[in-house]
Amino acid sequence: MSDSRSAPPVPIGILTVSDRASRGVYRDEGGPAIAAWLTQALTSPWRAVARVIPDERDLIEKTLIQLADDEGCALIVTTGGTGPAPRDVTPEATEAVCEKMLPGFGELMRQESLKVVPTAILSRQTAGIRGSSLIVNLPGKPSAIADCLRAVMPAIPYCVDLIDGPRLETAPAFCPAFRPKAK
Repeated sequence: MSDSRSAPPVPIGILTVSDRASRGVYRDEGGPAIAAWLTQALTSPWRAVARVIPDERDLIEKTLIQLADDEGCALIVTTGGTGPAPRDVTPEATEAVCEKMLPGFGELMRQESLKVVPTAILSRQTAGIRGSSLIVNLPGKPSAIADCLRAVMPAIPYCVDLIDGPRLETAPAFCPAFRPKAK
């Protein structure tokens, strides 16, 4: 078994979908919140492949494909574009580029978010698989990002294992990952 610390860093896509942040009207807070959370959660070497783009479905699809297929990101985490507004199209773009959808991710994230805010029922987060990449849609608010990642991260490393991605290890004290015990 090789030492994960000597392995090359795993590329992880961090995609902020926001018209205003992409134009520089305001500072992107979602992408940096994801990166900061992952820095605490992951003990495996990883590197961020970050993008900030507007809420345009074709561009979201192209960027997700590029992060998965060209950049080889084992995990792609998006922030923004999951609400009911007309320009919120991140889930549709995600579904269009994935071979398999994992609705349990969205169900759990909404369940956790409902403990904090009743409008969590308006969120349309989802997750899916494209090749050996897991794509997870998160809301745009940094505190909601942390709540949602805390809920789903225990399953992410095992999911990445199952789709033949690289092994991701987490800090057990911060966010323990679940893997079934070998028989």
